[in-house]
Amino acid sequence: MKKNKKALLLMSGGIDSPVAGKLAKEKGYELQAIHFSQEPFTDSTPKLKSILLCKQLGIKEMIVVSAGEEFKEIAEKSYREYYFILIKIFMMKTSQLIAKEKKIDYLITGESLGQVSSQTLSNLNTINQSTKIEILRPVLFMNKQEIIDLSKKYNYFETSTGAEMCDALASGNPKTQSTLKQVLKEEEKCNINELVKRALKKITIEKTNQEIVLPKTLNTCK
Repeated sequence: MKKNKKALLLMSGGIDSPVAGKLAKEKGYELQAIHFSQEPFTDSTPKLKSILLCKQLGIKEMIVVSAGEEFKEIAEKSYREYYFILIKIFMMKTSQLIAKEKKIDYLITGESLGQVSSQTLSNLNTINQSTKIEILRPVLFMNKQEIIDLSKKYNYFETSTGAEMCDALASGNPKTQSTLKQVLKEEEKCNINELVKRALKKITIEKTNQEIVLPKTLNTCK
């Protein structure tokens, strides 16, 4: 069956994801967006930034998953060194179910090799094996400066700067090399599939044409 060119963009509110979305849009992909809110462990700033960035991308509404409690449970029940890999898998599994319901064939992320611990080849391969939907990574082989330059070119940079994901729940020594077998053991400990079901019940839709004023100071890790 021929795939459509509809894609669900995982929007964090940071620098990488809107650039990835823009590059995909330039290749003809029709974008929808999803944001995983870590409230109450962050304030609403990452969500508000994501709404503004979606508006700049021409996306009319953004799916918001309230996942703070699920992230906390992953941190508490699994080996902390796997936290970043596990929350990525949790987000991908949740997103792919939403994408399936909306007849969307792709996920898009702003992952770039080696920028953070979860974005090594080993870990990205594990994440790919844990999900069924095709994941597009338009900035995968770009370095950070190249992405920043594009962010400035597209006028996203001012909105994108500042903290996006709170790492207060993570270990100081995140795993950089993983296997599917190892990760499946950790998934069982925190029952990720059950967490996904819970998260799907906590979805809201944010229109991007609303007036938003970002706070002058960011309080993103409580």
